[in-house]
Amino acid sequence: MGLVLGGKAGAGLISLAYLVIATRALGPHDYGVLVLIHGYVTTVCGIVEFPACQAVVRYGAEARRDEATHRLARLLRFGARVELLGGLTAIVIAALCAPLIGPRLGWPETALVFSIPYSLAVLGSVRSTPAGYLQLINRFDLLGLHNLVQPLVRLTGAALAAVARWGLTGFLVAWLLAALAEFAVLWALGLWFAHRHLGRDLRYPEPGNAVADNPGIWRFLLISNADVTLSELAGRAVPLIVGWVLGPTAAGLFSVAQRATVLITQPAQILGDTAYPEMARMVAGGQGGSALRHTLVRVTGIALAASLPIIAIIWLFAPQIVRLIAGPEFAGATGLMVVLVLARALALAGPPATAALTALGRPGWSMSANLTANLLFLPIFPVLLNLQGLNGAGTQAMGQAATVSLLLLILTWKRSAQI
Repeated sequence: MGLVLGGKAGAGLISLAYLVIATRALGPHDYGVLVLIHGYVTTVCGIVEFPACQAVVRYGAEARRDEATHRLARLLRFGARVELLGGLTAIVIAALCAPLIGPRLGWPETALVFSIPYSLAVLGSVRSTPAGYLQLINRFDLLGLHNLVQPLVRLTGAALAAVARWGLTGFLVAWLLAALAEFAVLWALGLWFAHRHLGRDLRYPEPGNAVADNPGIWRFLLISNADVTLSELAGRAVPLIVGWVLGPTAAGLFSVAQRATVLITQPAQILGDTAYPEMARMVAGGQGGSALRHTLVRVTGIALAASLPIIAIIWLFAPQIVRLIAGPEFAGATGLMVVLVLARALALAGPPATAALTALGRPGWSMSANLTANLLFLPIFPVLLNLQGLNGAGTQAMGQAATVSLLLLILTWKRSAQI
């Protein structure tokens, strides 16, 4: 967790630097368009893609326990094929739908033209198979370093675009190159270490079938991916709904307000990701539900402790923070920033509890919790925006976060008591 969080902390500082550049160079409207185009692509990717990370970690832990290198090699090849095919499908759908969605989100003509090639930014999220393998072999140092790739490329591109006055198109190019670099670097790392550890077995595994090797893997993949999609859907769809109802300027203000929430959610998400391999090993080793519950409580407590200083700083200095990172044009984001930070604090138990349920072989329970919260709050979100303006985003975030966390904790306790 420390290794990954170190990389995330560095990435967070770099992201603040390119945010300062982008908001001042583009202003609320064009920055909002940038947010909406990238948000549209990541939303399509989140719905269509088929990440294999959790399956690689769960079934890979069993293969490593049994020293079954050929089984592990077949699993990695299977995960790569499934994920890359899902990524290709997401690129095609994003490119085809962009001309239909863009005008309703207020994209100008130049952005509409570039939105089609920008669909390749989907690849920035198509990298869970190598990430899963690096988790499996405990190379969290490399995952931490990889977190710096995207923000470094964005920072370099943003600086060039601002100095050369390339406008919105220049920033879109920078964001696209950052996504492609994120994809290429992690796949290169994963392939390099898989080749080092598995050698010829990776290229020429013994005849066999990953589905037969790992009973229930398709069901596990379908349910775990549905859970990931539903758990991330609100975060990805909310900026698009804001842009749809209130326009690009409001989406730009929302994005700046949400920036502080990233600092809150990252410790919990990182802890969930790093604890998941350990939880999977606990279940595979038959250590029992009490050990898992103990780990969940510790992980959630660490996430809360890491977040409290950030919550206090934002609560006390929200206006100054908005002016510092975005300038006076974005002052309208101040109140919303405080509410969103509190909402994300309520959601801190979510990622660790989801990791525990997945390790327990019940990703469907986590999916049900996220589906319930989405069905409750996303349909009424446009109504809240029409009634409360941008403040409606804070109301939606608080309700959804509290609902998801409570449901996930109840379900985790129930399932862990059965083992």
